[in-house]
Amino acid sequence: DSSRERTMARLAAARARGRTGGVPTVMNADKLAAARARRERGESPTQIARALGISRASVYRHLAADVQDA
Repeated sequence: DSSRERTMARLAAARARGRTGGVPTVMNADKLAAARARRERGESPTQIARALGISRASVYRHLAADVQDA
């Protein structure tokens, strides 16, 4: 067994128990809807981020996903 295989097995076991790693997202469905609405009204990403209490990078990342989906 390699170290990588053991690590992947542990991660799979954790997922099976309902555990996921990483940092939780700050953007929920309500905030995303608000960000989209504000963007439609012509607000800048900086204004949107301040209003929603999230980082500008989060605004760009989530609104860029909308562009890719279109």
